[in-house]
Amino acid sequence: MIVTRSIKKTSQICARCNSKDKTIGFVPTMGALHEGHMSLVKRARKECGFVVVSIFLNPIQFGPSEDLARYPRNFKKDEKLLKASGADLLFYPEASAMYPQGFSTYVEEFDLSKELCGKSRPGHFRGVCTVLAKLFNIVKPDIAYFGQKDYQQTQIVKKMVRDLNYDIRIKMLSTIREKDKLAMSSRNTYLSLKERKESSCLYRALIFAKELIRKGERDPKKVIAKMRGVVKSEKTTKIDYIGIVNADSLERINKIKGRILITVAVYVGKARLIDNIVLHVKK
Repeated sequence: MIVTRSIKKTSQICARCNSKDKTIGFVPTMGALHEGHMSLVKRARKECGFVVVSIFLNPIQFGPSEDLARYPRNFKKDEKLLKASGADLLFYPEASAMYPQGFSTYVEEFDLSKELCGKSRPGHFRGVCTVLAKLFNIVKPDIAYFGQKDYQQTQIVKKMVRDLNYDIRIKMLSTIREKDKLAMSSRNTYLSLKERKESSCLYRALIFAKELIRKGERDPKKVIAKMRGVVKSEKTTKIDYIGIVNADSLERINKIKGRILITVAVYVGKARLIDNIVLHVKK
């Protein structure tokens, strides 16, 4: 596996692969890798001739009061995992290279990013779109892989790719979960043993909502109210948002029908955790 911090070298290596008609699979990450990330890398390995993984803790997608300074970092462990998974190239740029002095150009999506995480984390998706636009230009992948846990982010990336005419296929793979069904996340390391146990309320709330809908409930306000009760039953939790939206437009709905996204963002202690499920609901 090639490891480089150089933008120029990464572009040159990827350009050579393109000239040889090798399909380039790309997995962008912020490091602190876990089995969720590895599932994306392994799928890329199966489907592509050359697999690129980036590790870049993107400062411009963090708000001033968010956890950039304490976000988990373990490059040696990440490098070992990626070598074992069969990645071909690890791109590990410095912030000063990605955002040199005088940098003032940003990419922003204004529709899908209005609600949910976009509303509670102003500027977050502008940071995500900007760094991915840069990474896509550096790597020039054929396929980029994302996880369903970050559903809104992936929908926004798909929209950016369409709107800006990137010739990239975006694939979203299923959320990988711990044995207790907690969605795998780098931020899970923030949780104490007690908080880890209480964090199961996210998945329990989603499954409770699924069961209510299966039994015929079609009022999203009633389902959300019941979900709030599940989350609030745990002492260390604080709800950021609970939403039931159209799975394609991410718009809030008045009646549960068609393809919907049920999504939650909850603070458990100091950790902000997100999770979701997608349902196909008949009238």
